[in-house]
Amino acid sequence: MKASDKVKHRTDMISSALRSAILERVLMPGMKLPEDSLGERFGVSRTLIRQSLERLAAEGLIELRRNKGAMVAKPSLEEARDLFELRTQIEDLVISRVIKNMTPDIIAELEGHLAKEVEAEHAAEPKSIRLATEFHILLAKLAGSPVLLRYVEEIGYRCGLTLSLYARPHSTDCGIAEHRQIIEALATGDEDTARKLMRHHLNAVADRALFTTDEGGPLVYLDALEPYAKKVRDGGA
Repeated sequence: MKASDKVKHRTDMISSALRSAILERVLMPGMKLPEDSLGERFGVSRTLIRQSLERLAAEGLIELRRNKGAMVAKPSLEEARDLFELRTQIEDLVISRVIKNMTPDIIAELEGHLAKEVEAEHAAEPKSIRLATEFHILLAKLAGSPVLLRYVEEIGYRCGLTLSLYARPHSTDCGIAEHRQIIEALATGDEDTARKLMRHHLNAVADRALFTTDEGGPLVYLDALEPYAKKVRDGGA
């Protein structure tokens, strides 16, 4: 592997690890992310950490503050509501594009991801939030539009962050059932039904969120990041 490819690979792994840790509430909104501490944790240079943080900042998961460093983003309630409204409009277009590209392989890929959601159904809720977010990003990838994918990734990750911050505890049964219904409508080529189901699903996700400003919960330190960092260290050798 070329040196440049190896650097990109490590950066991708670090970005993925940090993204998962944020969506799974290991790294909480408002938590500081010192480059030197992260570099030591992942066993890489501050340059690679900075590149990863810049990528996550572009996704809306991290805020880079001048002379203050990075911190996990903390969306406001108003932004959370706006994000869900905007997301509904964009994913309506995603459904239309996916229908046009529909193949048995696409359905198989969606069903494969749904199986992961079912498997994680009784795991910690933050993991289900991450997998649910990734379902929508997978749909955008299958739409075949880089522009749509970029917007869905940014809005989807940001919505996942707002859910980890504001959502009330709830069963994952509803979300999984709604994803299954969307896949079934796509498989039959029923665009109108698929779009209606997606709008209903996203509205239901927003409704299941309890938009409060509760600041409770335990403090989380970078030690909790160790399982994610270890995978990068082991996989990046």
